[in-house]
Amino acid sequence: MPSNAIDSIVFRDMYGTDELRAVFSDESLLQCWLDFEAALARAEAAVGLVPASAAAEITRRARVENIDLPALRQGIYDTTHELVPLIWQLARLCDGDAGGWVHWGATTQDVTDTGLVMQVKAAYAIMLRDLRALADALAGLARRERDTILPGRTHGQHALPITFGFKVAIWLAEVRRHIERLEQAAPRVLVGQFAGAAGTLASVGEQGLEIQRLLMADLGLGVPEICWHPARDGFAEYVSLLAMVAMTMSKIAHEVILLQKSEVAEVEEPYVRGKVGSSTMPHKRNPMICEGIMAEARMVRGIQNTVLSAMESEHERDWSAVHIEWASVPEASILAGGAVAHTMRVIQHLIVYPERMRRNVDALHGLILSEAVMLKLGEHLGRQTAHEVVHEASMLAFEQERPLHDLLAEDERVTRHLSTEQIDAMLQPEAYTGLSGLFVDRVAGKSGL
Repeated sequence: MPSNAIDSIVFRDMYGTDELRAVFSDESLLQCWLDFEAALARAEAAVGLVPASAAAEITRRARVENIDLPALRQGIYDTTHELVPLIWQLARLCDGDAGGWVHWGATTQDVTDTGLVMQVKAAYAIMLRDLRALADALAGLARRERDTILPGRTHGQHALPITFGFKVAIWLAEVRRHIERLEQAAPRVLVGQFAGAAGTLASVGEQGLEIQRLLMADLGLGVPEICWHPARDGFAEYVSLLAMVAMTMSKIAHEVILLQKSEVAEVEEPYVRGKVGSSTMPHKRNPMICEGIMAEARMVRGIQNTVLSAMESEHERDWSAVHIEWASVPEASILAGGAVAHTMRVIQHLIVYPERMRRNVDALHGLILSEAVMLKLGEHLGRQTAHEVVHEASMLAFEQERPLHDLLAEDERVTRHLSTEQIDAMLQPEAYTGLSGLFVDRVAGKSGL
């Protein structure tokens, strides 16, 4: 019976995806370890170190379905060693003397490190695929809402009018930067390990580099420049990138939550009949998906700190660091992948309320256009004096709940230079969204990366 939320039969869909759970399952991990042992035997056979017949037999038997999992679990408990019982089982499965060539010249951490990298490679492909799909969805949303006006908010207050497409385009640009970061990091992260007991390849001597090259080519991984048994920056970088991705998903989700507040009501996460917001308040339409995204992201951020601690590794090997990664890298991958998948669901079916956005722009009776008036008046009075005049009018408009237009029209310091028609023109939100549309075109017009 599962005992954590990620693997929960009931709650699992709130934490990650089945696709990523499969990548990091016990069966997947053991198969990666077995694939390493088989590929190592083939590489060593290619250089004449291991008989070709033995390599073929090891390859034939290196399947997780051949492994007695309960016996493996008991063996790990009895030996306190994670890999040796698997090596023993694989060796016993092989016919003839082929089993005697299993794990030749390798050390446990060669297998476990490379196995985890193989899983990360699969998760990497899923993450990049899903981020590209999310980027396409964001681009489509940005284009659709290119000219939909809403209040831009700074410090939680109305600032200037922007367009919703502009807001979404900022999210899109950030997601694309994550894609670039992941692509750039791949040659550093997706590197295998074959270095022997203390990292010097003493067990295979001069043939070591060729075995290493053949092994990594077989597994589709990069060749390490030097042993990285005690250097854990690869996994640390990967999880740090996942944390950044997850926090962007959280930022998007949080923005949807803020814009879905009852008094704002400009957007809403997907709603279908049957969705329930509260067990006691029938009217509630809560942003439950977005809250879940934020929770996933916070957990990934916490895991990042844990994985960074594994970088402090002792001497030539520190198994405490490895144990951290075994638990943390899969969790971070599953949770970050879930955050992306759930954000995709929100963006694909986001409900946008343009009429409410427009009403909110007008909520402060023109104050949102104060900068436009100040700059125009500044051409006559100078910027600082104009700021003082418009600030005074704005504060009165706010306190008296009157239109800014009326306060400006009553101030001879303004009317001496600006006509009523000019003031009217400057207080039209559509005329003061700046280059919002241009930026949407620049970002959302790009083809998917």
